[in-house]
Amino acid sequence: MTNHLNLPETVEHGSDERMFAPYAERNKAPIFDVLNEVFPENADVLEIASGTGQHCAHFAAQRPDWSWQPSEIDPERIKSINAYQDASQLPNLRSAITVDISRTDWSDTVNSHDGIFLSNLLHLVPDATVKSFIQGAAKVLNHNGILAIYGPFMRGGDLTSEGDVEFHATLQTQDPEIGYKDDFDIIDLIENCWLEMVHVIEMPANNLFLIARKP
Repeated sequence: MTNHLNLPETVEHGSDERMFAPYAERNKAPIFDVLNEVFPENADVLEIASGTGQHCAHFAAQRPDWSWQPSEIDPERIKSINAYQDASQLPNLRSAITVDISRTDWSDTVNSHDGIFLSNLLHLVPDATVKSFIQGAAKVLNHNGILAIYGPFMRGGDLTSEGDVEFHATLQTQDPEIGYKDDFDIIDLIENCWLEMVHVIEMPANNLFLIARKP
């Protein structure tokens, strides 16, 4: 989904099929701290765009009661996720499945879940994919299920750091249909899908966590 983009941090390749992203290593602990508070005990969680697999391996290790279903669209990242699963031998970390949230029917291809987690993707996809993702998530979530979205956003239409201004411009130069989404627009879309906003949490590196619940 993002393979054609020139992003500021590269993904490293190890001696096996496991890939390593420095940014994923930096943010996995603060992200887990939030998920640990908002996802219920014994949650069955679907992670969209699991990337290298560093996140899912870390989260599943920290919470053995969670059943974690990673997903990706990129075959190389699916191999990496499954290599992390093989290395960890965690019984609650499943093999990766292919999920393409740009398809309006993506939610028909997955089971229902207690939680859905997505990180650092919305700024890399067009508005239509964002809408497809949230609409599908609302269908997939069980009653009282939690949608957790992490990443960089505009705040009330404004980019609030020099780094965000530069990154947004770089993304739009590569593809005018992508770039930072506005937090209010995403919240409106979430609520229009009959999900209830629960928290908007400020995170390190000027990121946000948007937490919603399915009534």
